[in-house]
Amino acid sequence: MTTAAIIVAAGRGSRAGGGVPKQWRSLAGRRVADWTIERFRGQVDHIVLVLSDEDSAAWEDFRETDLILASGGTDRAGSVRNGLAALADRNVQRVLIHDVARPCVTRRIITDVLNALETCPAAAPGLAVTDALWIGREQVVTGTQDRSNLFAAQTPQGFHYDAITAAHAAHPGGAADDVEVARAAGLDVCIVPGDADNLKITRPEDFARAERIMGTDMDVRLGNGYDVHRFGDGDHVILCGVKVPHDRGLQGHSDADVGMHAVTDAIYGALAQGDIGQHFPPSDPQWKGAASEIFLRHAVELAERMGYRISNVDCTLVCEYPKIGPHSETMREKMSEIMGLRADQVSVKATTSERLGFTGRGEGIASLATACLVKA
Repeated sequence: MTTAAIIVAAGRGSRAGGGVPKQWRSLAGRRVADWTIERFRGQVDHIVLVLSDEDSAAWEDFRETDLILASGGTDRAGSVRNGLAALADRNVQRVLIHDVARPCVTRRIITDVLNALETCPAAAPGLAVTDALWIGREQVVTGTQDRSNLFAAQTPQGFHYDAITAAHAAHPGGAADDVEVARAAGLDVCIVPGDADNLKITRPEDFARAERIMGTDMDVRLGNGYDVHRFGDGDHVILCGVKVPHDRGLQGHSDADVGMHAVTDAIYGALAQGDIGQHFPPSDPQWKGAASEIFLRHAVELAERMGYRISNVDCTLVCEYPKIGPHSETMREKMSEIMGLRADQVSVKATTSERLGFTGRGEGIASLATACLVKA
């Protein structure tokens, strides 16, 4: 079942202050939009980001990513329609529509909405209203409102793709959200439990609340990896996915990429999921001579399945020769490509052991790595 998320990020959000649209303001060290996008990675097959044509910097930032970009409309409904149109040739069956200003949405809510679509044509998270409700005018209470059966609407709101596309095409406009559009088309909408922390940043003070939520919800894992391979016959070594000419090769059951092995073990370690040898036993002949990126991709995919995103990795290669400096940028690019990270999230550097020990004697290469994982 192909799924997608449309993140609507074309609004101006002037009530939040700050002089720039709220989705581009900083929140806990990253832009609001970056946090929101990250919540959906690994949860859906495609992510559409709907941007205002005025946000030229954002278009440039996201143009070379795996996101599908779409232009915003004259109102929110127009932006959603453009996001739906961007998925027309992707064979999508289920679609989630989400406000970019809700960066604290949990994976539980996303999963619950997707699961509800197995039996409902539409589903959305809602919070049962528990406070007393007043009706007021000019700062005076003029009446009360029964709160029975009332819910505060949240996003992501999920739909069968064809049904919500047809519903938007037929709607005259002016709907408060996509649930209203769906109901106008006769679709039943199932309610799944929302979360009080899934706030929509609207006012300046909401940024501080969102940072507090992220702080209490943060699950940060650190893992260390260490690997060694001895030199043998050959005319090159493979380090961090890059072929480096050398008068000797590295010996190992796989391609002996000591750097990639250390990073892979660091990720497994952060997840408390053992090491490469447990997942890819050297006694198994199918892994003889295997490219080490197979192991690294498995570790990255395992992290995603367990609900973690990789914040950064740092790899140190210890050797006298070959010289790593001329190749370190290429190594960073290769590693970031495999892990689906930005290049500035991957560090590859080298040091010598001052001619001490087996690396100092030129008998082999060692590598140390650290990986930081954050619960998404």
